Amino acid sequence: MSEEKKVMFHEMELDDRLLKAISQLGWPHPTLIQETAIPLLLEGKDVLMRARTGSGKTAAFTIPVIQKILNLKNTSTHQCIRALILSPSKELCGQITSVVGHLTLKCAREVRCIDISSNGDMQIQKSLLADKPDIVVSTPSRVLAHLKANNVRLKEDIAMLVVDEADLVFSFGYENEIKELLEHLPKIFQAVLASATLSDDVLSLKKIVLRNPVTLKLEEPELAPSSQLKHYHLFAEEDDKAAILYALLKLNLIRGKTIIFVRTVDRCYKLKLYLEQFKIGSCVLNSELPAAVRCMSVEQFNRGRYQIIVASDEKALEEPDGGMMLEETGKKKQKSKRRKDKESGVSRGIDFQHVSNVINFDFPLDVTAYVHRAGRTARGTSQGSVLSFVSIREKPLMNAVKEHLTKCFNGQKVLQKYSFALDEVEGFRYRSRDAWRAVTRVAVREARLSEIRRELLNCKRLQGYFEENPTDLAALKRDKALHTVRLQPQLAHVPEYLLPAALRTDGPEPEPTTDAPPAKKKKQQNYGSVKRHKYQARQRDPLKSFEVKSVSASSKT
Repeated sequence: MSEEKKVMFHEMELDDRLLKAISQLGWPHPTLIQETAIPLLLEGKDVLMRARTGSGKTAAFTIPVIQKILNLKNTSTHQCIRALILSPSKELCGQITSVVGHLTLKCAREVRCIDISSNGDMQIQKSLLADKPDIVVSTPSRVLAHLKANNVRLKEDIAMLVVDEADLVFSFGYENEIKELLEHLPKIFQAVLASATLSDDVLSLKKIVLRNPVTLKLEEPELAPSSQLKHYHLFAEEDDKAAILYALLKLNLIRGKTIIFVRTVDRCYKLKLYLEQFKIGSCVLNSELPAAVRCMSVEQFNRGRYQIIVASDEKALEEPDGGMMLEETGKKKQKSKRRKDKESGVSRGIDFQHVSNVINFDFPLDVTAYVHRAGRTARGTSQGSVLSFVSIREKPLMNAVKEHLTKCFNGQKVLQKYSFALDEVEGFRYRSRDAWRAVTRVAVREARLSEIRRELLNCKRLQGYFEENPTDLAALKRDKALHTVRLQPQLAHVPEYLLPAALRTDGPEPEPTTDAPPAKKKKQQNYGSVKRHKYQARQRDPLKSFEVKSVSASSKT
C-alpha cells in the first residue's frame, strides 16, 4: 500500500509534452485526489470525485482530458470538439481555461481550448466554435444557447463531459439546462463529476449523467489540518470591528494577501471606502459586478496589484440584511430587487492564489459557508489562518461552527480565541469611529455610481456608439463629480503616541533626556562666540568706533 501511495506523474503513462508542462508548473508529485482519479479516468471510467477545496481537483480531470485528446489525435483524421467542461460560474470557467492553457504549453498546436462562458457577442463565439477547438469550457446555459442556435454540434464526436463544482450546479438553477443539454450529446461518452461535498443535488446529478461510476470519497476533513490552517475568533461589536481591523492592518499584525468577507454588497463598498481613508488599498468582489470586472479583480489580486479583496456572500442579494433579521423575527422577507449575475461565485471554487488570511468581518450564516470561506486559504501545502469577528448576535452561529470543527478533527479544539487587547489601541478607536461614520449610505451610492460610470467609459461594446454619438460621451465625461468620502492624508500616518507601549521606539528609553542638555549648552556657547566676534569687529571698524580722543591724537601728530 505504501508503494501505491507514491505514484508519480511519470508513472501514469502521460505524454512527454504533458509531463514537461507539469514540471514547469512546479508540481513535484500528484495530490491524493490526482493520484487516485487520473489512472481511473485514463482507463475510461466514469468518476464521481469528492475532495475538499484546494486539493487539486481541477488538475485531476484536466490532465486526463488532455491525455485522451492526444491519444485520439493519433487515430482520428478530422478535427472536432472532444471534451466539454461545464462549471457553474464564469470565474471558474476562466480558471479552468487558464489551467488547461498551462498544461498544454508544450502541445498548444495539437490541443486548443476556448472559454465561451462570457456574455459576449454570439457571432464572435460562433466563429471560434466553427474552428472546432478540442476543449470547450462554458456554463450550462451558455453552451445550451449555442446548441439551440445551431452554432455547434456535439452529437457525434464528443468523448468526455466534465461537470466541475457539481454541488453548485443545481443550486445555481441549472437543473433544467443540464437535462436539456444531455439530449444534444451522444449516447456513449465518458463523464466526470467533481465536487467538494456529496449533497443530495450531487447524487441526483450522478443518476442523470454518470453510468456505473467509481465514487472517490477521500477520507480527509473538509478543511486543511490544524497544523496548516489556524482558526481564531474575536468577540467584537459593530463599532469595534472596524477599529480592530484598522489596528491589525496598520500594526502589521496581519501580513500577506487577505480576503475579507462581509454579509452584504453595500458593506463591501463601505469597508472599501473606510480602508481608503487610511491609504489601505483594496478591491471589491460581489455578484452584482459585471463578469469582466469580477475576473479582472481576481486577476489583479492574484498578480499582487491588491493585497486585500473585500467579498460578499451570495445570500446578500436574496436577503439584503444578510439574513440576521430573518433569524431573529422568523418572518418572511421580500427578495431584493437588485440584479444579480447568476453565473457568479465568490466564496466557492475560485482559486485565489497565495492567500495567507481570511477575515470574517461578518460571521457566516451557517457551517457550510464558513467551510467554503476558510477554504480560500491554506490551499495545497501553503499555511493560512482564519480570523472571525463575532458579535453577541452571531455567537450562536459561532458555537455551531465550533462544534462542527471539533467533530471533524476528532475532538480537538480548533477554533481558538484570538488574544487582542483593545485598550492598548484606544487611540485607533477614535480615528476609526470618525472614519466609519464618514462612510454614509450616500457615499456608498456615489461610489457605486462612479464604478458604473467607469465601466460605461471602458465598455468595448459602447465604443462604436460613442463614436457615432460624441455628445453623449462628452456629457458622460462632463457629468458632475461624485463625492464619496473626503480623504484626509494625515490619517495614512500613525503617530508615535497612538502605538501601544510595546511598539514605541522611544517610550521607555531615557537616552533622549540625557542628550538634550549638552545640545543646548553647545548652542549657547556658539551663540556667545558669535556675539563676541561681532563686538570685536565693530571695535575695529573706524566708522563705528570713532572717538574724540583718537581725533585729537591724530591732530597732534
